[in-house]
Amino acid sequence: MGLQLRAGLGLEPWSVLNQGISLHTGLSMGTVTIVTGALILLLWIPLRQRPGLGTVSNVIVLGLVMDATLSLVPDPRALAIRIPLLLFAVLLNGAATGLYISARFGPGPRDGLMTGLHRRTGQPLRLVRTCIEVTVLAVGFLLGGSLGAGTVLYALAIGPLAQFFLRRFAVKGLSPEPSRVVAGADAPAAPAIISE
Repeated sequence: MGLQLRAGLGLEPWSVLNQGISLHTGLSMGTVTIVTGALILLLWIPLRQRPGLGTVSNVIVLGLVMDATLSLVPDPRALAIRIPLLLFAVLLNGAATGLYISARFGPGPRDGLMTGLHRRTGQPLRLVRTCIEVTVLAVGFLLGGSLGAGTVLYALAIGPLAQFFLRRFAVKGLSPEPSRVVAGADAPAAPAIISE
């Protein structure tokens, strides 16, 4: 996420929102990422979602790594550097998604919100995810977050990349039984979220 911000060619929807909030509050992007992740977890309560170690780690680690990346990686000016940086950032995000979901220690706050709303509304995961992403993107844009070619690239590439890396990082011998991160017996398997 930090590399995509440094590329300056457009952010993924949640980072657009976080950047917009950061611009208005003066808080760092990492701090805003942690706070919004924690606030999203509050939305899990009426949805009867259960966080796991991966959920809590996601909230904390994403923000810390975002701030560390922004402090360590210089702001490139040349487009010849920014384009490969954007491509690498999107690829790395896909790999990270595959890694953390394959570990099956609980979805991140945003994925849990999606699965919880899916269970509560009965709407298809694709529709729920699209509605969440479009809403977040619109609010972030109105707050001054960065849209651009990177936003479109991320939207088109993250699903196929995540699915590819989920297959690469799947833990062999792990029971096909889905993670019980969602309350109830009909918890959807985490990898199915990406493939839908």
